[in-house]
Amino acid sequence: MTMNTKSGLKKIILLALYAVPAVIQALPATPHDARLAWWRDARFGMFIHWGPVSLTGQEISWSRANSNTNCPNNGDTPVALYDQLYHQFNPVLFKADDWVATAQSTGMKYLVFTAKHADGFLEWHSDVDGYNIGATPFQRDVCAELAAAAHRRKFPLGWYFSPMDWRDPDCRSAQNARFTAKNQAELRELLTKYGQVDVLWFDFDGNPSQWDPTNTYALVRHLQPKLCINNRLEMGSFESWAHQGHLNANEDFYTPEQTIGAYNDQIPWETCMTLGTQWAWKPNDKMKTAANVLAILAQCAGGDGNLLLNIGPMPDGRIEPRQLAVLKEVGRWLDKNGGSIYGTRGGPWKPGKTLASTRKGNVIYLHVLKWPDTPIELPDIASKIKSAIGPDGATVKWTQADGKLTLNVPPAQREAGDTVVKLTLVDSAMTLPAVEIPQPETVQATASNVFGHDTNGFGAGRAFDDDEQTRWATDGDTKQAWITARYPQPFTATRVHISEAYPGRVQKFEFQYRDDHGWQTLFTGTTLGDDFAHSFAPVRAQEFRLNILAATSGPTINEIELLP
Repeated sequence: MTMNTKSGLKKIILLALYAVPAVIQALPATPHDARLAWWRDARFGMFIHWGPVSLTGQEISWSRANSNTNCPNNGDTPVALYDQLYHQFNPVLFKADDWVATAQSTGMKYLVFTAKHADGFLEWHSDVDGYNIGATPFQRDVCAELAAAAHRRKFPLGWYFSPMDWRDPDCRSAQNARFTAKNQAELRELLTKYGQVDVLWFDFDGNPSQWDPTNTYALVRHLQPKLCINNRLEMGSFESWAHQGHLNANEDFYTPEQTIGAYNDQIPWETCMTLGTQWAWKPNDKMKTAANVLAILAQCAGGDGNLLLNIGPMPDGRIEPRQLAVLKEVGRWLDKNGGSIYGTRGGPWKPGKTLASTRKGNVIYLHVLKWPDTPIELPDIASKIKSAIGPDGATVKWTQADGKLTLNVPPAQREAGDTVVKLTLVDSAMTLPAVEIPQPETVQATASNVFGHDTNGFGAGRAFDDDEQTRWATDGDTKQAWITARYPQPFTATRVHISEAYPGRVQKFEFQYRDDHGWQTLFTGTTLGDDFAHSFAPVRAQEFRLNILAATSGPTINEIELLP
């Protein structure tokens, strides 16, 4: 380890900074609900993953080859290259105020920045480890400038902090106690040098937690009693990551990743999701549209959770223009409709693919994400509706009868993307129980393997729904797998479109249908990619299967679409 000075790197460690008392007497933390009040009202935040790795366009940390057998990364970038990228990192177009202003203009209400990811690079001037921004040609303290910009704008700020450092050989070794003390010294810097910090976002990598949570929590609560802290410091397996929904004593919210959390109005949660396909900047990345983002936001808020949407700035420090264009559209929608998101709670109808709902006082905001061919029909609520108002103040016709609420919104009143209908009730909306919206009969999908057994987040049905942002994923060591779709009725198909989330993993496959004699192969192939399409002679069947015969690692499929 080294310490940075302007004249270069000196091979010295200030061991005194590692001295953390065996037991820290924490100041009384702000009560949980008081800490979370602003955060729950915010509903929408910006996540930023950025560092020297952006020079390669590869994923942060995970693209680094493994130099520590106790850590799970196995990327394509050699350690000798990855760990030297900081010598070239000179983001001269970085402007902290632009980043914060972009978050604000998008309608986001807080920002969380990767102060330290699992590659160990520190985005602040540190006396603990010289592998930091001060040793780059850029030299400027990114965390200091971000904090100053956020504080000027009175904008809540959070630090993402990886307890893992895959570059440090002491991580998860016999010297792990020294490594953990180093982590605590870094946290002491982050939480004392930059004024108020509102969120501390720990991460984990699928391996057991060895980060002295008792003293780590006591330290950070002592330094910043109002901190909102996520649930990943003590997380120790992919199973616990995939099946979140409870909190330990020191945790404030749980964190579904790349999937919309299930409805939960008892325990705070926050979906973290990328605007593109990876966390760090990627050239020619495939971006979500503004409509995609708004649907995800509505479903998160409708499920009583937050959305932390990630962007990856470019190597020069700018937010990519394509990302900015999407964010501007989202901001315009929220300028008009933010009241249906901010300060609301989820329900009373649990979100589905086509509808979500939020509520505040005696008002329900119905978010129509996809229009049915018939009037909207929902389970009725135990309160009379006084009025129903569409996007431009036009009255929407409704009826409450026979246990159903029916709304008829003329096409002229509908908007592209999320159309908000405001229902004002005679009574409070907050006491209504949350109920499921009946879903039409759809594809019944099964698979041989689901990542972490998380059927909600990565189950087989995720590949056959019409949301291209969801995915069927398998465990990382999976080399063979199958996924089957059974449709409500037999139909005639002539084409299939398949999108692989991580192109190149699938090496050999066959696409099949089932008849009275069993599975029949329509065609075979060696690669899929992110936009595979194939036509075949018409076949009428009710069941179809993608059978993956060989893969380099866990196959992950965004979409399988059969077409007539």
